[in-house]
Amino acid sequence: MQTFDLEQLRTLAAVVDAGSLTAAAPRVFLSQSSVSEQIRKLEERAGQSLLTRSKAGVAPTEAGVRLLGYARRILALSDEAFRDLRGETLQGELRLAVTDYFRPGDLTRLLGRLGESYPKVRLHVSILKSDALRAAYARGEFDVALGMRIAGTPAPPGHDAKASVIRRESLAWLGAAGMRLARGEPVRLLALPDTCSLHQFTVALLRRRRVPYVLAHVASGVAGLQSALAAGLGVACLNESAISDGVARLAPPHGLPALPRVTFQLLPGRRGETAFVTRAREMLATQLG
Repeated sequence: MQTFDLEQLRTLAAVVDAGSLTAAAPRVFLSQSSVSEQIRKLEERAGQSLLTRSKAGVAPTEAGVRLLGYARRILALSDEAFRDLRGETLQGELRLAVTDYFRPGDLTRLLGRLGESYPKVRLHVSILKSDALRAAYARGEFDVALGMRIAGTPAPPGHDAKASVIRRESLAWLGAAGMRLARGEPVRLLALPDTCSLHQFTVALLRRRRVPYVLAHVASGVAGLQSALAAGLGVACLNESAISDGVARLAPPHGLPALPRVTFQLLPGRRGETAFVTRAREMLATQLG
C-alpha cells in the first residue's frame, strides 16, 4: 500500500510556511536542491502539482492546500505520539490570544481539532484586535499570541525575526457578490475601528493614492464586517480567508490600489516561559497553519 513519506510532508509544510524553497531549507536542515527533490517526489506520489512557483515565491495549489491540511494533522499526531512514548505528553492550561482576522470561518473547527489531538491541554482562547493583542501579550496576560503583519510595513511591537510565521495570505478588495464601483463616486469604505492596524493601512493607502473615499460603516468585529459587505453597504480590504457567503473579490477594473500580502505570526516566546508553553507554541504552529 502506498503512503506519504513523513519527512516529505514536513518539507511541504516548511516550504508553504517559509514562502519559498530557499527559505525552507534551513528549517528542515536540507539543501535547497534536497528540498526541491523532496517536493518533486511528494508531487509524484500525490499524482499532481502541489505548489505554484513565481518570482514572489511559492503558494500551494488547491491540491496542495488539501494535502497540507492532512500533513499538519499527521505531523502533529506523530510528534504527540513521540512525546507520549517518551513521557512528554503535552498537558496543562494555555491562554491563547488570536487576531480576529485569522481564518474567521475555520477557527472554531481548528480549535476543535486541537482539542481532539491534545485532550490534556485546556485552552482559554480570546479573539482580539491586533494592537490590543500585542499589548496584552506584552503585559503577560496570555501565554501565546497569534498576530497579523502587513507586508512592507514596519514591524509592529512584538513582531521580529523570531516570530514564527504560520500562514501567509493575500489582501483583497471585497464587496457584495457582483458589486461594481460607480465611476466618479467616493469609495464607500467599510472597516473595523481605527485602532485596527488594517484600518490604518487601508486609509493611509487610499490617501496616498488620492482615491476619494467615505467611511461608510465601522464594524466591531470581522463577523460584522462580513455582514455589512454581504448587505452591499460598501467595500473593505480584508485577507482572503475572511471571504464569506455573499462576499467576493471586486472584479477588475475597479480602480483601487494593489494590495500586499499579510503574514500571521506567533509572537516570540518571553524570557523565563515554561517548557510547556514553548512546546505548546510549537504545537500551535503546526496545527493552525
